Amino acid sequence: MTKVSAVFPNKVLPYLLVTPQLTLTIIFFIWPSLQALYQSFTASDPFGVKTRFVGLKNFRDIFTDPYYWHSVRLSFVFALQVSLFVMAVALLLAFMAKNPLRGATVYKVFLLWPYALAPVTTAILWVFMFQPSIGIVATVLRYMGLTWNHTLHGGQALLLLILASVWKQIGYNFVFFLAALHSVPKSFLEAAAVDGASSSQIFTRILFPLASPTTFFLLVMNVIFSFFDTFGIIDTLTKGGPAKATETMCYRLFVDGFKSFLINRSAAQSAVLMLFVMILTALQFRFLQHRVHYE
Repeated sequence: MTKVSAVFPNKVLPYLLVTPQLTLTIIFFIWPSLQALYQSFTASDPFGVKTRFVGLKNFRDIFTDPYYWHSVRLSFVFALQVSLFVMAVALLLAFMAKNPLRGATVYKVFLLWPYALAPVTTAILWVFMFQPSIGIVATVLRYMGLTWNHTLHGGQALLLLILASVWKQIGYNFVFFLAALHSVPKSFLEAAAVDGASSSQIFTRILFPLASPTTFFLLVMNVIFSFFDTFGIIDTLTKGGPAKATETMCYRLFVDGFKSFLINRSAAQSAVLMLFVMILTALQFRFLQHRVHYE
């Protein structure tokens, strides 16, 4: 295989091209991360006027807090449910869209729309549908004899949060799965059809195994989404309630930092959250990547 490399007229141009991205990364990611890490080892007043070094005290405080461990368990359960549910639905929709279908273009566009919405907008739509008094879905459930009030029942609040997050992320997963299914050589599918394979056998034995690199990538991205990018949905839908039933790690550090003004404790939680996600991602690469087929 011939190795292809970029050729630049001078040595300065490559660095100029990556400078804007590096600048944004340093300003909005690396520098705030270093500041949060520094603050996690200090204690200061709410306005940051006086600061003193306290070592691991902030970490000891959060690790001895039962409410924090509740948020840790909830975050992992929430991430697992959202990731598996959204990938299963998106893969099924991509498989359906791959086949000849009248109006397929319109169908695909409609599936992409939710991902284009801001998390707050997504949450507002679901609030209107499930509002206990006037929401359309809540009203239908009430006529069916079912009581819905996610402001009082923690299980319903968590279910609503999962549904809204899945709906928001389906479009992203759908695009990747559809591209992966279209990349499967038609000769494989034709050979399977000649051998008498059913649609379910073609899907489970050909399409899904060959789409495993995409599946692995989406698993990592969905876990990161569940831990970090659902803050806007949680804040708009449930605000961590009722009774902390939907208070994930991401929302917990927000409550401590911006409502209780425990800035340093919140910084320690952000460091732990980042560490958890890094470990989880590393474990996924360690134990799942060998099951992925790139050929």
